[in-house]
Amino acid sequence: MPAFTGKYYYTVDPKGRIIIPSPLRKIISDHYNTKLFVTNALFDRCLHIYPLEEWNKLEEKVRTLPKMDKDIKLFNRRVIASATECEVDKQGRILVPSALREDADINGDIVIVGQIEKIELWNKKEWDAAVDISGVKQEAVEDKLAGYGL
Repeated sequence: MPAFTGKYYYTVDPKGRIIIPSPLRKIISDHYNTKLFVTNALFDRCLHIYPLEEWNKLEEKVRTLPKMDKDIKLFNRRVIASATECEVDKQGRILVPSALREDADINGDIVIVGQIEKIELWNKKEWDAAVDISGVKQEAVEDKLAGYGL
């Protein structure tokens, strides 16, 4: 299965629609159903876009987890409860629901980022802050990633 990769700069149209970049649309059309799920991220101020098949895998994992665990409750309330089904239209766009746009401050300039099995949607300023490495302890991050074989 090909991975969603790449970083793309766009704007949200006045109706709240975003263009799914052509390389990402191609992966969706070639390997997935046209239904997508858009939801909040757990902690990052961005949205996640899952193809139906990847969303179903996530749901199956969640079904096996302890329902009374407070962290699972938070995940369910923040991610699962926010999920909205949508489809890519003929122009390659999806309508992002206004509540989700508000939650992640999706307006104006945005960044669409491939993340292997899902796509992230960011407000450009939030993205720039999230990937700012000026305060990162480089050696510690490199050591940790090396421990994962990266």
